[in-house]
Parts: sequence; structure tokens; C-alpha cells
Amino acid sequence: MSRSKDGADQGSKSGSDFLQLDIGQAPPGGRTAWLADRLRAAIADGTLPVGSRLPAGRVLAAELRVSRGLVTEAYQRLAETGQVAGRGRGGTVVVAAPPPETAAPPAAPPAAASRGGLVDALRAVPCRIDLSPGVPDLASFPRTAWLQAERRVLAGLTPADFGYGDPQGAPALRAAVAGWLARNRGIRADPAEVVVVAGVAQALWLLAQVLPAHGVRRVAVEDPGSLGARRQLEFAGLDTVGVPVDGGGLDMSALRATGARAVLLTPAHQFPTGVVLDGERRRELLDWAADGGLVIEDDYDAEHRYDRAPVPALRALLPEAVCYAGSVSKLLAPALRLGWLLVPPRLREEVVDAKRHADLGNPVLAQLVLARLMDSGELERHLRHLRRRHRGRRDAMLRAVARLLPGARVHGAAAGLHLMVTFDGASFDDTALASAALTLGVKAHPLSWHRQRPGPPGLVLGYAAGPAGEIEEGVALLGRALHGLTGTCRRDPRG
Repeated sequence: MSRSKDGADQGSKSGSDFLQLDIGQAPPGGRTAWLADRLRAAIADGTLPVGSRLPAGRVLAAELRVSRGLVTEAYQRLAETGQVAGRGRGGTVVVAAPPPETAAPPAAPPAAASRGGLVDALRAVPCRIDLSPGVPDLASFPRTAWLQAERRVLAGLTPADFGYGDPQGAPALRAAVAGWLARNRGIRADPAEVVVVAGVAQALWLLAQVLPAHGVRRVAVEDPGSLGARRQLEFAGLDTVGVPVDGGGLDMSALRATGARAVLLTPAHQFPTGVVLDGERRRELLDWAADGGLVIEDDYDAEHRYDRAPVPALRALLPEAVCYAGSVSKLLAPALRLGWLLVPPRLREEVVDAKRHADLGNPVLAQLVLARLMDSGELERHLRHLRRRHRGRRDAMLRAVARLLPGARVHGAAAGLHLMVTFDGASFDDTALASAALTLGVKAHPLSWHRQRPGPPGLVLGYAAGPAGEIEEGVALLGRALHGLTGTCRRDPRG
């Protein structure tokens, strides 16, 4: 900092070391807006990254030689647009970068591959409010319970335990998973039947390595259904064919017409519609499987239910014809990359061999910690906590959709972590709606991304990741984007 001949700090008259701010550059009468804009620009270009803390208002005010109220007002403007949030004694923290104006996905992606690229790109785009499906409540991760379990596990390990583990999975976790599935999904499985995998995505990849040798090169998939799961199978070299889903689940006559010898489905909570495979369809599906078909059961969101009784897993009814996949990605966190796969005996050795060649097995320490959480009952306690929390957030989204998205029809509210909404009879492009919402700082999936056949426009909206107020604001911004496309608007009664 330079000094004048009389020794006074020239910078101290109008500047600050923080971001090299010089209040003398602010226009007369516009210093609050100038300061807010400078801070916003620093957040946008990464100079102030997400998670960083702004100076205390009194400190920055003293450095800039302005009133504390001016700084407080600038911070409040950033809070109102979602870039910062007060954290009590933790100060004011940067929580999101402003959404880039050019980050919106292009409209009407023409093919599954390009849609998959858009989904990946969308995940990387910063936003203020994320209503993407499949995003769990990461803030609820049980850090204390995990740390306590990890300390106990570490205290009991020998040096040999830090070597390469069993590629099929740590025996302790395989036993714990068998117990978990018996208690929560009605599946009786021996620990020797469990293969520990890095989530359902790897389970599908492993099956894709094994099935061609058994004459399966094409897999039927639900339509609408998970774009990510379909891409996983196709990337691994299998062909997929869509089968319609209606109010009873998978259309069995359409499945038979495909000639496919394997089918991937989400029977407990179909993605994205939320329907449950009904009793008659289950019987038909099991008959089809007993006659030589193979069912790949993704037990998607089965634990997250609110208004209905548990639905039996297909694996519990016909283990010799059902490959069953599950994970803790929605229950704990996707970053753990921990899940399980049960396969019929005729496929098990080949699946384990494929796992061995893929990665030599999952990290052992995380497996042992998860096993301890399962065995101790801590994971069940965490699940009960999540159900209460998710129910409140689901209810908040239902209220907001009813009030702020005119013409929206809600599907799948009884369970899961997302809602599907359709605008029956409307003719707008739902990718354009998602694009417009992203420019307002809200992420959501257009329903057409998960469809192979034409259908009404819609959205798939996740509600697990944020608090009720954030969900309501996000739906309000979706309503604004919808109004911009269609001219339809319902006024918020709160003003």
C-alpha cells in the first residue's frame, strides 16, 4: 500500500485489501449497488469460491470507510439472489455462483446419446436451486455416526486388513447386506450371494459384461424410464428396446412383443412415473421369467415411502430368475459408491470375475463402516429420520405445484424423492421450459429426456436436497418460466 509524503496510507482513504476494492470508483449515490455488483462478479469468476466467507460487515465497512448499513444492504442483495447466506457465528458464506447466461441446455435433443451428454452437462452447471431428480439430502449425512463407526472399525483392524480385499466384497458387509435385505425388503439371501458394487451403475455394467455369453444382447427397458440406466447398458455394448409403462407398471404384452430375453425395471417405485408394478403384472412378469426370461430389478427408492405399505421385492419371489441391485446412494450419499448385486447362481461366478477385473473390489474401510452402521441399527434410525424430513419437503412441493404451476398433474407422490408432473393437453417443449428455468437459477429435468415415445410435456422434480422454502421458491421460478413460454400464470396468494 502506497504512502503520501506525510506518511498517511493513500489506500486507507477509499480502498480495502479485500478484493482490492476502491469505493472511490463507485458512482455517486450508487455505492451499495456497486459493492454488490463487485462481490457478485467475484463470486461468478471464482475469486470468491462457494464455501468462502465474506468479511464481517463492520470490518469491511471500516476498511472502506463507509457505513455498516451500506455493507449490510449489499450483502442482503446477494442473499436475496441466492449467492450468499448468513451462517450465524459462521458469518456470511458464499453458497452459489450466479447461473451463467449461456448455460441452459439446448431445446429438443434429438437422440439418447445427445440427451445423455446434456444430463452430464446439466450436472456441472452451477445453480441456486437444484430440483434435479436423484439428488438426495446430502446435508443429512450422519457424520457423527459414521465417524464413531469408523473409529471402532479402525481400532479393530490388523495390518493385513489394509491389503487387497475380496473382489466380491468384505464378508462383514455381505453379511450385513443380507440382514438388511431380510429386515427391510423381505429377501432371504446368503452372504455368499451378495456382490458388493460401486452403485447400481456398476451393477448394470457388470451384468452387461456377462449376459452376452448367455445369449442376451438386447434388454427391454421401461418407457418412460431412467435415461442414465439405459445409457449405462448401451455404453457397455447392449441394445435396449423401450416398453410402455402405464398406471399398472410395465406393459407385459408389449414386453413379450419385443422378443427380449431380459428386462430392466424399477417395480417398487417406477422412475420417473412413481407407479408400483401391480399384482397382476407381477404375476405375469414372474411367469415370463420362469419361462426363460431374466429380470433385472433396480430397487429404486424402495425405502423412501410415506403413504403406502412396503412393496415386496421381485427377488424375494423368484431368486433364480431375478438379478437384484440396490445401493446407499439415496440413503447416505452417492459419493460412497457402495451398493450390492444379487444374481442367480448360474451367473454369480462370472459376475464376481468381471468385478475382479473391473477394479479388484471396493475400498474395504468404507465397506466395514457401512456394515457396522447396518448391524448396529444406526442405518434404520437414519432412514426413519429421512422419511420424516422428506415427507415435509414432498408436502411443500405438492403445495407449491398446486399453487404455482397451472395445469400441472402430479404423479408418484406416495414414495420416492421426486415428483413427475405433466401438462396434459399442452403443446410446449418441456426442454425449453427446463432451459428457461435454468436461466433463472433452477435445475429440473424435462420429462422428454426420459422418454423414447412421444407424450405430454412435463418435468421430473426432486425435493430431497433442499429445505421447504427453497423448494417453494424453485417451483415459483418454474412457474415464471412456464408463464414466459405459455402466457399462463397463477398468482401466488401471498403476493
